[in-house]
Amino acid sequence: MSQSVGIKDVARAAGVSVGTVSNVINRPDSVASETRARVLSAIDRLGYVRSESARQLRAGRSRIMGLLVLDMGNPFFVDVARGAERAAREAGLGVMVCNSGQSAGEEAEYLSLFAEQRVRGVLLTPADATGRNIQAFRRHGIPFVLVDRVAEGTTECSVSVDDVAGGALAVRHLVDAGHRSIAYVSGPPGFNQVRDRRAGALEALAEAGLGPDRLRELPTERLDVAAGRDAGARLLGLADRPTAVFCANDLLALGVLQAMYAAGVGVPDDLAIVGYDDIEFAAAAAVPLTSVRQPAVTMGALAAELLLEETETAMTPHAHRRVVLQPELVVRRSSLSAR
Repeated sequence: MSQSVGIKDVARAAGVSVGTVSNVINRPDSVASETRARVLSAIDRLGYVRSESARQLRAGRSRIMGLLVLDMGNPFFVDVARGAERAAREAGLGVMVCNSGQSAGEEAEYLSLFAEQRVRGVLLTPADATGRNIQAFRRHGIPFVLVDRVAEGTTECSVSVDDVAGGALAVRHLVDAGHRSIAYVSGPPGFNQVRDRRAGALEALAEAGLGPDRLRELPTERLDVAAGRDAGARLLGLADRPTAVFCANDLLALGVLQAMYAAGVGVPDDLAIVGYDDIEFAAAAAVPLTSVRQPAVTMGALAAELLLEETETAMTPHAHRRVVLQPELVVRRSSLSAR
């Protein structure tokens, strides 16, 4: 019934003008208490719900912020969303959360949806490595902030983690533990995060006087547990199997761990494993997982704050910023072998 009831129906039932109903909804203190009570009673009786889309058109700005991430099945992005939602709620806004599924095509569709809905702005972790989706979205004039990605070659704000430093932390830890042959389960090569973490791994090897040939890369099409299991199977088939593996995220690492467990390969004694993100499941794994921690909640909150800052200062120039947070290595049993 609420969908068919309009503000005119409320005004008729309460015996007041449409303007009075509008004042009760938007400026209740401007209406006499007796009249206000009569209008509120009519709203409750009729089940009236105001049209947010109509209100947005009149006000010229939305109360909704878009968030588009690679994979909501990854607890890392759940934490990013939690941080963004907290900051948005404090500003009186809501968050529309969408999942590209690591697909450039689905990302383009959701960006079009955000444009149709005239959202206040968008927080985006890009799936399209070519940048074409961002270029097309920019034409709509809707502000956006990149999350978990440095804004290279663009003028927009971004909040990310120093993934080169994170990759170096992971491999430096393995080298210090005595490993000289390391696999890198990397994920899709088009993702900047994957490339940066590999660069950090090579940097740590160089520091130890080891060449890039000591890092054996095993790319995967996705960044999930199933892809990790597949990489683990390939790792088991290598004649010169590395003694340690660094994975581009924790879901891949958990998949590798499952593959090793199924094959009877001991972790960490036969194979040390280090993940990335430090999701909640990392500490709860059968063999607690060493991981490079990203401050995901902080990342989401900072990105939302930058977007709010940009959209709330329309009358003054906004200075775009690139915020780069520092990762932290959390050592657990999966990498603590007796080597």
